[in-house]
Amino acid sequence: MAIRFRWNHGGLCWPGLAMAMAALFALGCERRAADAALPGYLEGDWVYVAAPVAGKLQELTVAKGAMVTAGAPLFQLDPEPEAKAWQEAVARQRAAEARLDNARKGLRPSEVAALQARLASARAAVGLSEIELRRAEKLSAQGVVPQADVDNARSRHDRDLALIAQTEAELVTAGLGSRQDEIRAAEAELEAAAAQLAQAAWRRDQKRQVAPAAGLVQDTLFRVGEWVAAGAPVIMLLPPENVKVRVFVPEALASTLKPGQAVTVLTDGLPERRARLTFISNQVEYTPPVLFSRDQRAKLVYLVEAVFEAAPGAAAAPSPWKPGLPVEVRFLP
Repeated sequence: MAIRFRWNHGGLCWPGLAMAMAALFALGCERRAADAALPGYLEGDWVYVAAPVAGKLQELTVAKGAMVTAGAPLFQLDPEPEAKAWQEAVARQRAAEARLDNARKGLRPSEVAALQARLASARAAVGLSEIELRRAEKLSAQGVVPQADVDNARSRHDRDLALIAQTEAELVTAGLGSRQDEIRAAEAELEAAAAQLAQAAWRRDQKRQVAPAAGLVQDTLFRVGEWVAAGAPVIMLLPPENVKVRVFVPEALASTLKPGQAVTVLTDGLPERRARLTFISNQVEYTPPVLFSRDQRAKLVYLVEAVFEAAPGAAAAPSPWKPGLPVEVRFLP
């Protein structure tokens, strides 16, 4: 940076000297900002564990401040209503399976036997009506009976022949089962029953919630016996990896940072820890609605966030690095 001094009356102009010193001071502050530790604090991204269905809180298996592993049971809502609905869905699916199975089969053996007996009776009736028709024709030829008797005998014989044909067709149909449209309708009914059963099982299983990740139970928001609305959080869980560092950095330093850059985090009574930058805000904080002078620009800050590098045994015991803890952050090259 080039600085020009203006002489006045044989000496250095004092206003120019003051401006030059201020510029040098600001430049020095900007350089020292990257080396100095900036104040920040820890913040947690809570995991709110809720059930998508409503119910009375029946069991709370964890206590506030406890460490849990992934998959550990957290709470149980009263499963009775959903269990009844699941049992009903099971019965409906079984009924649909039985109807489909019945549609694919022919008639029952006893029904087939009844058709066969009716066919035998029709054949016997045909034999009798055929004898009566011949007798009537013979007597009509001798002039003993009128022609009307012959016509009646022939009609009975034809009726018995038609009954034989009908019964034989029914026996053939009895071995085919239901029509394809009826079978497809039964299959669709079974699919709907299976979907209903899956939905009922899902709702029943949602009454029991487990930890989605290992972490600290920050708070329990309901007590046993209270009614929990659908989607209402019951447990506040804080996984160790969800604790992040927040620090506001000067504008001159923010332009030199990049995601993934290493930082060290310090606080009273705890060993130093390393973290990585995960977020650098593009929005300036506390921006005045005026044009910036150099002095005003030095007051602008940007939000920067970092997450800790994984520490051995982080999920075994509560971490001393808790949200709200004030820290100091030093940015590494």
